[in-house]
Amino acid sequence: MVGSSVVTLDDIPIPEVQLLLDKAQYIDEHRKEVANTCNSRVLATLFYEPSTRTRLSFETAMLRLGGKVIGFAGAEQSSATKGETIHDTVKVVSQYADLIAMRHPKEGAALVAAQSSEVPVINAGDGGHMHPTQTLADLSTIQSRLGRVTDLTVGLCGDLTFGRTVHSLISTLCRFGNIRFVLISPNELKTPRYVLDRIDQSPTCSYVEVEDLAQVIGDLDVLYMTRVQKERFFNEDDYLRLRDTYILDEAKMHLAKPSMAVLHPLPRVNEITKQVDDDPRAAYFEQVRRGMLMRMALESSVLGDELPGFKSNKEVLV
Repeated sequence: MVGSSVVTLDDIPIPEVQLLLDKAQYIDEHRKEVANTCNSRVLATLFYEPSTRTRLSFETAMLRLGGKVIGFAGAEQSSATKGETIHDTVKVVSQYADLIAMRHPKEGAALVAAQSSEVPVINAGDGGHMHPTQTLADLSTIQSRLGRVTDLTVGLCGDLTFGRTVHSLISTLCRFGNIRFVLISPNELKTPRYVLDRIDQSPTCSYVEVEDLAQVIGDLDVLYMTRVQKERFFNEDDYLRLRDTYILDEAKMHLAKPSMAVLHPLPRVNEITKQVDDDPRAAYFEQVRRGMLMRMALESSVLGDELPGFKSNKEVLV
């Protein structure tokens, strides 16, 4: 992975994904030991659309590794307002930084950046397409809660059309295999065909599409809630009509397994009531913390900076 850009998790072999999960766990248990791993490194965060968790998570990850951060938190704060292209912006910033994390509202922007940059680029979300580091956070949380990321029934609920986190997670879980997906959405927000094709291409994965969350929640090992994203709609009336389609509350939680984990990429609007926060199955704030840990693992790996004291399972066996 050293020196490589990460546009999608398809760029990373599954053994390397597992290694990142192991590194994140090590980092969590050895905060002081890894505090200077990326000393003198500079991360540039180029965020062309609003973000709280993802941007701060990338920045905190680098700071906790001993590095520094530059960047902008909105296209209006960049030379994009003057007409500068992604190619030129990234070409310039790669003269300053050792690593770039970029979010952009257009699909494919991260690939353009990776092809233009002289340093590694990590995709922090491009349009409704991919969000690889959120998927790493999701995988880490699932593994922490259930001890595995295979042999699971995973429900994904809400906006399955525009939800890039959903698309990334499905794609990567298919690579691990043995997943039964339960796709819960209104007809207007169903999973895109190319994502369903990805499931069909996996010999060990399957899916069903349903509209009733309460009907299937008792079968789930993982429930991945999403918000209906106002910024993806051209028609506000459609947004207002669909935004309250699914609300996870205490009554629905009573129907679920005691071991089920509830995930959400955040921000939430009202699709999970605050009362659910007190349920031990609510894993979405743990998900935030694990996102930071996974970004620490990814940033250090792409830069080639070794975590002091860390040994992979392969090294231990040797």
